[in-house]
Amino acid sequence: MSRSKYSQWYAKPRWREKRTRQLQRQPLCVFCERLGRTTPATIADHIEPHRGDLHKFWHGALMSLCATCHSSVKQRMENGRVILSYSVDGWPIED
Repeated sequence: MSRSKYSQWYAKPRWREKRTRQLQRQPLCVFCERLGRTTPATIADHIEPHRGDLHKFWHGALMSLCATCHSSVKQRMENGRVILSYSVDGWPIED
């Protein structure tokens, strides 16, 4: 399935409502909170990547992330890289 197909799903009013509800329920980035930081979340992220599965897209559990964590920590996790520790400045260190 092409990436453009996913984009169509994210453009639907139903998704925008689901995203809004998620960010209202959990307004802070869960990864930042684990590090003691308070960062507003802007992304409703699928905990388990849907990878084109429409059922997982609509019914999968979500978590709130900031754009930085979504583009870094979460992507590393989805690509099979293990984040074992964090540096003094809070950025993940891959081992």
